Amino acid sequence: MAIFGSNHLLAPLLFIGYLIALSWMLTRMRFFSASGLTRQQLILIFLLKSAAGIFYGWLGIYYAKTANMTDTWYFHASSLQEEQLLFSDPVRFFSELYLDPYGDGKWKLLGTENSYWNDLKANALIKALALLNLITGGHYLVNVLFYNFIGMFGVIGFYKVLADRYQNQRSAVAITCILIPSVLFWTSGIHKEGLLFTALGGIVYTTYFAFQQKHWGLKKILILLVSLLTILIFRNHLLFALLPALLLWFLLERFPRNKTNLCLGLYTAFLLLFFLSPLIHPKANLPQAVVTKQNEFLQLKGNSSLEVDSLQPTAVGFLKNLPQAVDMALTRPHPGNVRHLLSLAAFLEVLLWAGLLLLRLRFPDRTTKWPTTSIDYFSIALSFSVILIIGFSINNLGAIARYRSVILILLLIPLTAGIDWKKLIYLTTYK
Repeated sequence: MAIFGSNHLLAPLLFIGYLIALSWMLTRMRFFSASGLTRQQLILIFLLKSAAGIFYGWLGIYYAKTANMTDTWYFHASSLQEEQLLFSDPVRFFSELYLDPYGDGKWKLLGTENSYWNDLKANALIKALALLNLITGGHYLVNVLFYNFIGMFGVIGFYKVLADRYQNQRSAVAITCILIPSVLFWTSGIHKEGLLFTALGGIVYTTYFAFQQKHWGLKKILILLVSLLTILIFRNHLLFALLPALLLWFLLERFPRNKTNLCLGLYTAFLLLFFLSPLIHPKANLPQAVVTKQNEFLQLKGNSSLEVDSLQPTAVGFLKNLPQAVDMALTRPHPGNVRHLLSLAAFLEVLLWAGLLLLRLRFPDRTTKWPTTSIDYFSIALSFSVILIIGFSINNLGAIARYRSVILILLLIPLTAGIDWKKLIYLTTYK
């Protein structure tokens, strides 16, 4: 498959033209220009993301068999077919987004077999790409530019919030937001992660500044609702981690004293609700839904799949598998799991996280207190909820790295922003 598309003459012209136009738009839109970053920095971030998206597509062609990177090209090829359907039968094109071919598929929110929601996440992305093809000529690399222009809202949204939270560490925040390798890679390729990352950035940005300004306007509410809808469409189980964390954030703003006690009390109640859900209604059996998800991944035999202990849908079963879940989601791949370029990169990144943790312990920034604010507790709650969902249900290293990329910023910035970089640089320079 040609990486530029079928028309090799038109594609480079479109690519260069749109690259210039989108770069110019970044410097003119107030959301970006008011971020505190210079025009050159904004364009550089966009270029980095676009380059990562191109590299993602390249791996999808030349590295597909060993790393199972074919999804992005499946979405692209399907979007070209859907574009033809848009012209030949537009009613069917749009109706397929809400029609349930299974009859009861809309009741299977967390299911994968005969589930309307499981089909929707691919259908929505493919049809969105088909609409994008109308202005990009159906060229993959041109689509990458638009995809990452949208993704810039997520990056800058996170940056604006966390730069305001850690005002003395803006440089560390900026570098972390932009250059976490797995975040840059997985959220820049044409797949679901870039949209999820942007949606999470929109939620964090809107909620944080609504509380800072003590004002919820129509625009903020619409951004919040559209972002939640995006997550519902593309990874609905993420809502089970996000909604409790958002509720915690709202409660902490309303009752700011005893944040730790409120957090522990609320999540104890959620744990009880989780394990008692089968008693409420058989179809609301959340522990069984996690077990089913794990079994589905266990049946997918890939090059980076690992043997894990089977999960039982009981409190004891989850507690027994807890160490394995944390290990799978946070410390994998181990050296023995490295089998190709992507797993090597993931392993080196895990070493980087460990190094940052050691630096945080050895050179703490005494001016940065953490956790103290509502967003700190929200970040902890959301990040570790997602980590546990990943660890309990997924045994494929590639999927683990991709799934966790959307919340790594919230995990790692407290580390990088908590390091006394001036002292560290001084000691390494003049020692």
